[in-house]
Amino acid sequence: HLHETDYCKYDNQLLTLFTSSLYFAGLVSTFGASYVTRNKGRRASILVGAVSFFLGGAINAGAVNITMLIIGRILLGAGIGFGNQAVPLYLSEMAPAKHRGAVNQLFQFTTCMGILIANLINYKTDKIHKWGWRLSLGLATVPATLMFVGGLALPETPNSLVEQGRLEEAKRVLIKVRGTLNVDAEFADLIEASDAARAIKHPFRNLLQRKNRPQLVLGALGIPAFQQLTGMNSILFYAPILFQTLGFGSGASLISSVLTSGMLVLATLVSMALVDRFGRRAFFLEAGFEMFCYMIAVAITLAFKFGEGETLPKAIGWFLVVIICLFVFAYGRSWGPLGWLVPSELFPLETRSAGQSMVVCVNLLFTALIAQCFLVSLCHLKYGIFLLFAGLIFIMSSFIFFLLPETKRVPIEEVYLLWKDHWFWKKYVEDDDEKDTKKPTT
Repeated sequence: HLHETDYCKYDNQLLTLFTSSLYFAGLVSTFGASYVTRNKGRRASILVGAVSFFLGGAINAGAVNITMLIIGRILLGAGIGFGNQAVPLYLSEMAPAKHRGAVNQLFQFTTCMGILIANLINYKTDKIHKWGWRLSLGLATVPATLMFVGGLALPETPNSLVEQGRLEEAKRVLIKVRGTLNVDAEFADLIEASDAARAIKHPFRNLLQRKNRPQLVLGALGIPAFQQLTGMNSILFYAPILFQTLGFGSGASLISSVLTSGMLVLATLVSMALVDRFGRRAFFLEAGFEMFCYMIAVAITLAFKFGEGETLPKAIGWFLVVIICLFVFAYGRSWGPLGWLVPSELFPLETRSAGQSMVVCVNLLFTALIAQCFLVSLCHLKYGIFLLFAGLIFIMSSFIFFLLPETKRVPIEEVYLLWKDHWFWKKYVEDDDEKDTKKPTT
């Protein structure tokens, strides 16, 4: 404790490794998930993820040493890799274009509900001495079971069935989920997209082609990386530790975590209700401005009122809690759900599984890095860490403003047409089209 400061109380790399190991495991597993999702179907990946998650929760509940805990976390990570690969694709492919935003955000909504329920469970089990932590970790088997049962009950997506050559079944499912017999035009688009997909033997290599540059830069790399660089997951991962650092007791800090996760759920409901009306860009840009302001406010407050051994006044502490809750609310209706929705809309069928794997891989890589680096960065940069996040939010908002076209209510198999009208991306798409159509002279 000789060199300990208020910012460095919890700078422990073993603690952060326990958190981030889950995301490193998810990063690796997503490549296997890509193969399963493309060749065996979206449901298969959901089922594999559910089994892996169940085993991870069971091993963690019965752990007798740190090794078992790490193994359990790795299995949980593999479950996340498969689930994050398949579920956004499943939702986007099953939803009609006019409701795709709201339906896809069910993924984010249930994730946020899980965070809220987990925080409530942690608050209650924290009071059960000796075995409360086992109950907390073991209850992860409940959603895993629900996920497995749901995976068995749900039909495969029409897109995946067409990819597998099961055309009659695909049309039946499409008629059922659209609620009309008038699906011939959409079904023809699926078959055309599937024929193009079959011609692609190496989807990851195809993703690097010039004509797919918009999807690569926006969907596979930019948006999933920036989703984590907002700093949101740092606040969610370490909210109890952060609030303890700000002077709250352990019970109060857990209550604050419940409060922030509750705001996340509320924000997702707002986004689900309005994103198909106002569009993706409006939510990204408006919330980005708010998040930038909130991070600046946190940094300034800590710079003046939180120092080496100085006690933080309760009024200032609660002011920070309110600011962080507002930040969570802004994130929860923008980068949180849209970070999964928008990439799932951008990729054509021939690179969709590979593209989603890249989304999950980049997302989990930056999640793990942020998880591993946040506490040590807080220790060394102090309040400057929040200024860093503010700068990154400004950069990512500019990225969206200049490079992302609006995708609301555009059928998923026609999103590629947006690139031909975009001021920046059209030169990549048009140049590539010209190369494809140019014939050698004789």
